[in-house]
Amino acid sequence: MQVSIKWLKDYIDFDWSAEELADRFTMAGVPVENVIRADEGLDKVVTGRIEKLTKHPDSDHLQICQMNVGEKELVQIITGAQNVAEGQVVPVAMIGAHLPNGLHIKKGKLRGLPSNGMLCSAGELHLDLTKLTEEEKDGIYILPPDTPVGVPAKDVLGLDDVVLEFELTANRGDCFSVIGLVREIAVLTGNKPKWPVIACKEDDEAKAADMVSVGIEARDLCDRFSARVIKNVKIGPSPEWMQQRLEGAGIRAINNVVDVTNFVMIELGQPMHAYDYDEITGHTLTARLAKAGENLHTLDDSSRLAKGTELVIADAEHPAGLAGIMGGLETEVTEKTTTVVLEAASFNGPSIRRTARACGLHSEASGR
Repeated sequence: MQVSIKWLKDYIDFDWSAEELADRFTMAGVPVENVIRADEGLDKVVTGRIEKLTKHPDSDHLQICQMNVGEKELVQIITGAQNVAEGQVVPVAMIGAHLPNGLHIKKGKLRGLPSNGMLCSAGELHLDLTKLTEEEKDGIYILPPDTPVGVPAKDVLGLDDVVLEFELTANRGDCFSVIGLVREIAVLTGNKPKWPVIACKEDDEAKAADMVSVGIEARDLCDRFSARVIKNVKIGPSPEWMQQRLEGAGIRAINNVVDVTNFVMIELGQPMHAYDYDEITGHTLTARLAKAGENLHTLDDSSRLAKGTELVIADAEHPAGLAGIMGGLETEVTEKTTTVVLEAASFNGPSIRRTARACGLHSEASGR
């Protein structure tokens, strides 16, 4: 389990540093294994605007940038990047910076002219390249034009955060969520938590029960199985703040619907799953034991033959997912999805653990 300090502070105030909080948690029986700083190596990286750009007189590929980095005078930096232009705002590593890739920025000269820093690429800042376009991956990383000048780049890039990595044991299942950890901080500090307000606004007369049918056949393995339907959904990226919270928890952002289910799982400790309504055969979902030999095609695009001991969520024809572990590929939420079925259920823990181990498929959901 890992969680960012920012996420914890969304729900409770405290003045301790990340290291002090980690120590307090550990001494209270909630061991912190590691403190991970997202801004490692970015202490002297600021935002700067290219006020003037000229060709180097003694080079065909070097360019001279006169940079506004929030100081009284412009700073001259020479770059070999070809994707820069006047007026752009970019990350600038100042003299003395030690970048995440190990590069130490020193005052120097390039072809006889002084250069007092370096313009940075996404890779040099250790940004998540999977989230970037091909254009953003190459050359200097260009920031939005309205980005303020002379401020720490870590603030603009959302890297001003610290992640605590916990080594939790099974007897502290109450701490496998942000809310659980916030309760611990409340006890340690005496501060009052600010719990999230949960409200459901319905604007349709139709009932979920009229659109999808849910059932439980294996009642010894599933205590409760609930579903809700959301119509007129537009699939797209989730908000940047949510992506940052999930990344701090070690979860890759996928799309707004999937990200919400993962966010709630980490926040409350309750795994959820989203289905594409139109891909659910018969619009029915049932918690039942798999039939021996059934194909279990999960979201990781792996297929397994069921032994008959696995608890699955099945539609009218075949399994739509391994219950409490991973959903099925056929009912995956994609950019074509317009109607979503949300699942929240309570499964038998030992059964989920045995199935996850037998399938070699551990997930954030199965752990909870």
